[in-house]
Amino acid sequence: MRHGAARPRNRFDLAEVGGAFGDLGTLIPFVVAYVAVLKMNATAVLLPFGVALLVVGAVFRTPFPVQPMKAIGATALTQATVSGGLTGDAVVAAGLVTGLIWLALALSGLAARLARLVPRAALLGVVMGLGFAFMLEGVRMMAGQWLLSAVMLAVTLLMLSRRWPAMLALLAVGAAIALLRDPSLAARLGDQQAVLRWPAFAWPGLSASDLWTGALLLALPQLPLTFGNALVAITAENNRLFPDRPIDERRVALSTGLMNLLASAGGGVPMCHGAGGMAGHVRFGARTGGAAIMLGVALIVLALFFGDAIGLLFDLVPASVLGVILFLAGVELALGSRDPEAEKTDRFVLLATAGIATWNAGAAVLFGIAAHHAVRAGWLRP
Repeated sequence: MRHGAARPRNRFDLAEVGGAFGDLGTLIPFVVAYVAVLKMNATAVLLPFGVALLVVGAVFRTPFPVQPMKAIGATALTQATVSGGLTGDAVVAAGLVTGLIWLALALSGLAARLARLVPRAALLGVVMGLGFAFMLEGVRMMAGQWLLSAVMLAVTLLMLSRRWPAMLALLAVGAAIALLRDPSLAARLGDQQAVLRWPAFAWPGLSASDLWTGALLLALPQLPLTFGNALVAITAENNRLFPDRPIDERRVALSTGLMNLLASAGGGVPMCHGAGGMAGHVRFGARTGGAAIMLGVALIVLALFFGDAIGLLFDLVPASVLGVILFLAGVELALGSRDPEAEKTDRFVLLATAGIATWNAGAAVLFGIAAHHAVRAGWLRP
C-alpha cells in the first residue's frame, strides 16, 4: 500500500451480503453439535462469533473469518459420547487456556518470529492442502444427495461466473428443500418469540479438573493446527488477496487470544481465523470487512434474542448446501496456492506439504520446513 494512501472503506452491498454467508459450512455443524451434544448454551456459543466478526471486519476491513477450532471441537464432541466424557466446562476451559497462550505469543513477538521460519513453498503447500481438505469434506457432505448437490453446484458456478448473488439463491433453495422435507419446520419457527438473554460469567464455575483437561486434551493439541491454518495461512491469504490492507502475524495472534478470552468468559467455545473461511467469503462475493460486520450483527441478534431458535434456523441449511459452500471455498483456497515460477524442488515441497495438510496443518508446517532445508542441503533429491 502506498504511504499515506487511504484504506478502502467497508461496503454493505448485495455482493457483501452474499459473501457474508460463505463460511457457514464450518460454523453451522460445530455450533449445532456443541448445543445438541454437549448441551452448551446457544447464546453463549454464538454471541462471541458475532462480536469477533464485528470487530475484525471494522479493524482489518477485509472479509476476515471467525471459525470454531476444529481439532478441539472434534475431540470434545467425540469424547462427550463416552460415559463420563468431556463436558462443556472443559471446552470453556480450553478456550481460556487458548486465549492466554495466543495472547502471550502475540505480546512476546514469538508468533511473528515463528511464522517467519516457514518457507514460501511450505506455506503455499499448507494453503493448497487446506483447500483440498475443504473440497473433500464438501464432497462428503454432498454425497448423501449427490444428484441434487450436483445440480446446485453447477447452477451456483454459473451464477458466480455471471456475478449474480449465488449465495443468496443457494440459501433460498436450501430453505425450500428443508421446508419440503419437514413442513412442520415453518410452524415451529413461527412460534418462536424474541427474548433477550445474556450469557453468564463462566470463569468462576471452572474447576481445576476442567482447566487441566481443557489444557492437556484440547488446547495444546490444537496449537499446531491453529499455527498452520489460523496464523500463517490466513495472514498469507489476506495479504495476497488484499495487499492494500495487509496484516501481520502479531495482530492475528492478538486477535485470536482476545476473542478466546471473550468467548470463554461467557461460556463459549474456542475460535480461530481459518484461511478456508476467507476463501469462502471471497468466493461468494465479499471484498471488504462489510461482510464480516453484517454476519456479526446477524449472529449477535440471533444469539441475544433467538437463542432457542438457533437449531431450527440452522435446519434451513441442509448438508448438501453446506457441502456446495465448502467445496467452492476449497477450490478458491487451492487456486490461491499456485506458483508457476517455482522450481522443481519447491514444487515437491509444496505438493508433499499439501498432502499432509489435508490431514493436519500443523504437521504440514513442520514437514514443509524440514523438507525445504533437506532439499537445500542436498539430502533430498526430488
